[in-house]
Amino acid sequence: MTPETEKYFRDLNDMLRSDGWKILLGDIQASAANVNSVEGTKDEQDLFFRKGQLAVMANILNLEAQVAAAQEQAQEEDAADAQD
Repeated sequence: MTPETEKYFRDLNDMLRSDGWKILLGDIQASAANVNSVEGTKDEQDLFFRKGQLAVMANILNLEAQVAAAQEQAQEEDAADAQD
């Protein structure tokens, strides 16, 4: 990996291990339960808004797995390039 790519993954991993990140995830998980309820939905527009909120929450909640997969892929590409 390039030094910039290594720094990118190092910085992301540092963030994902921070206490602030853990607090944010807890807050989002608590909010997701409320947003995921159709009981409070007023109309179709509100339903689509909630759907968008849930999509963003899911991306944040899954960020750690996405970073790990991207880092693994980058390492595999480096290993394949080294063999060529």
